[in-house]
Amino acid sequence: MTVAARVAAIAASVSAVALGAVLLLAPGTSGAYTAAITNSNNTAASSAAFFTCSSAFAADKANALFAYPLNEATGSTTAVDAATGSYPGTYRGGMTSDTTSSRACSRDTGGAYVLDGSDSVTNALQAQGPATFSTEVWFKTTVKGGKLIGFGNSQAGSSSAYDRHTYVSTTGQLSFGTYNGGYQTITSSANVADGAWHHVVATMSPSTGMTLYLDGARVAQNTGFTAPESNSGYWRIGYDNTSGWPNAGSAYFVGSMRFAAVYKTALTATQVQNHYNAGR
Repeated sequence: MTVAARVAAIAASVSAVALGAVLLLAPGTSGAYTAAITNSNNTAASSAAFFTCSSAFAADKANALFAYPLNEATGSTTAVDAATGSYPGTYRGGMTSDTTSSRACSRDTGGAYVLDGSDSVTNALQAQGPATFSTEVWFKTTVKGGKLIGFGNSQAGSSSAYDRHTYVSTTGQLSFGTYNGGYQTITSSANVADGAWHHVVATMSPSTGMTLYLDGARVAQNTGFTAPESNSGYWRIGYDNTSGWPNAGSAYFVGSMRFAAVYKTALTATQVQNHYNAGR
């Protein structure tokens, strides 16, 4: 085969794959996707379990207490619960939506929730503090300090008992903390106050202890601490007391958020990776 014919054959193969990808990923579809380009020299392929963060949310909603896309319009007062619909959130301090900046999940539509240091989301779900759970959120900030998600004994205002939380430390790292007679924290080495979107999942269970995932990868773990304090309270997003916790800083998070959820199970490393990949 001549060089010209060889180039033409490869070009035809690439065009066919591109057309297949367009058909596969037509608007309104979700789920796993795969694309591959093959020639006589090599093969390039990419795949993910979910095409959007919304579809990743939907796949695990049976295990979620609640799941908030946080993409309502500016001025909205209610955060839709995309899991069961039973526990909608309340925007406190106002809802401002950013529809012009970069998205947390590139293939999802809608804006992001902007928190200016006086905003948060609460709900009416009062529960006993779980021994097994996961929290998840996409966030973006340049500010060091601030609570992302946590459990406190007050539905609004500042709690007097508070743990099971992830927060940005005063050094810009990501921390996950639980309490039972003492503070137990695990922390990332990376700086997350860099203005980029990050995905965080924190899990807790009697069998695996505390695990912290950042951008799809496990970055810290404490298998020796398996039993957080049992107290009644509420899950809070964007604000609650952080006093006494190592390098906690402000109780309010300043930045943007998307896709916040709390689960009744400890998400597996594969589930976490799939959720992160859905946004890349």
